[in-house]
Amino acid sequence: MEFEKVVRLRKSVRNFKKKKPSWKDILDAIDCANQGPFAGNNNHLRFLIVEKKKVIEDVADVCEQSWIKQARVLVLVCSDDAHLENLYGERGRVYSRQQAGAAIQTFLLGLANFGIDSCWVGAYSDDLLKEKLNIPQHIQVEAVVPVGFEEGREKKSAKKSLERTLYWEEWGNSKRPTGFEEEKEDYRPGK
Repeated sequence: MEFEKVVRLRKSVRNFKKKKPSWKDILDAIDCANQGPFAGNNNHLRFLIVEKKKVIEDVADVCEQSWIKQARVLVLVCSDDAHLENLYGERGRVYSRQQAGAAIQTFLLGLANFGIDSCWVGAYSDDLLKEKLNIPQHIQVEAVVPVGFEEGREKKSAKKSLERTLYWEEWGNSKRPTGFEEEKEDYRPGK
């Protein structure tokens, strides 16, 4: 599928069919996420796949979002910041969050490319989730991603227009300088 089409196709789905997606497609989407940029080329991410119905229900309760119970698969994206912090100090935590977010987005796009629906969930009790899934305390849970196929196709909500998200040269300046100014700066007589 073409990249722009995949980006526009991806949406947050909170109503899943009972049909289970292919675990091979899920693994391929995770592998796509593993190809992203990582500080110092240190991939600090781990993916926890949950397929047992009871465990999915427990996670939905911890997230306080009952719709998650409909998902046939959950993927938790987790990170271990220790190595990045050893290499980069406090900045390592920032790099960790940045690359986790990039990887989650790539994972979501990978799922969309395979026709699989998902939703990025960030609301949960870290401690309860770690306790339920036996995740070590030093590991950060970055996202819970319910995975499946949408029950009935809802229209994707409109996103902000490009013009409403851009500033030029300084914060708050929504007008791009004219091309004439750029050419004028680059103009050198006798060139």
